[in-house]
Amino acid sequence: MQYFYVYILKCSDDSYYVGQTDDLEKRIAEHQDKKVSGYTASRLPITLVFHVTLEERTEAFKLEQKIKGWTRKKKEALIRGDFELLVEYAKKKF
Repeated sequence: MQYFYVYILKCSDDSYYVGQTDDLEKRIAEHQDKKVSGYTASRLPITLVFHVTLEERTEAFKLEQKIKGWTRKKKEALIRGDFELLVEYAKKKF
């Protein structure tokens, strides 16, 4: 079975990058080796701080887009696994 991953990287400038892939280890290595041009290439090193495994590519894409739209506080609650706070932040407008 093929799996898909949504992941969050913490960059050297303390920002977060959200992405999705079907090969997490390879994708992280590509980010580290600057084989992925764009956001992370100028913010190395990066650290994987969160990932989730999904069974469908469409699910991974939808979740990636959803998380990209979240506030920093909401992303950090997800990273910590603080689901009560995540729900609280979802109710508030920042």
